[in-house]
Amino acid sequence: MLLRDFKVTAYIALGANLGDAQLSLVQAITEIKNIPGGCLYQTSSFYKSAAIESSGPDYINAVLSLETQLTAPDLLKELFKIEKNHGRERPFWNAPRTLDLDLLLYGSAKIQSDFLQVPHPRMYQRAFVLLPLQEIAPQLVTTEQINSVSDQTIVKTI
Repeated sequence: MLLRDFKVTAYIALGANLGDAQLSLVQAITEIKNIPGGCLYQTSSFYKSAAIESSGPDYINAVLSLETQLTAPDLLKELFKIEKNHGRERPFWNAPRTLDLDLLLYGSAKIQSDFLQVPHPRMYQRAFVLLPLQEIAPQLVTTEQINSVSDQTIVKTI
């Protein structure tokens, strides 16, 4: 369902650690650009980080902002379709993945449902979210939040 007369800025985290993770993110960004009712605004650099609460290869991560006329649930459904097109499987909690797309923020909305939680409940605990988010939207990330994840290894790759 499209919102009628205005767009909302949404922030989306991208991550992958199976296959060609960097290529998966590049392709996903292109696919997100093509979501109806939206306009890609900014994309962060790519960052490499170790898996947290999981195993497997290092992740490649980024964050992007999108201006969208879609409702938050409809935007999330579009993101799930993109994940599925990239072979995303969910065999267990925090399993390695070909592509992970998380809706971090949707304007100033606070959403709590079985299907969607915004702001994303773990975004402030993850350097791989906060550093790329800070890069494109520094007003949304505090020094204290960055300091709280300073023990997590993360490296800007491109």
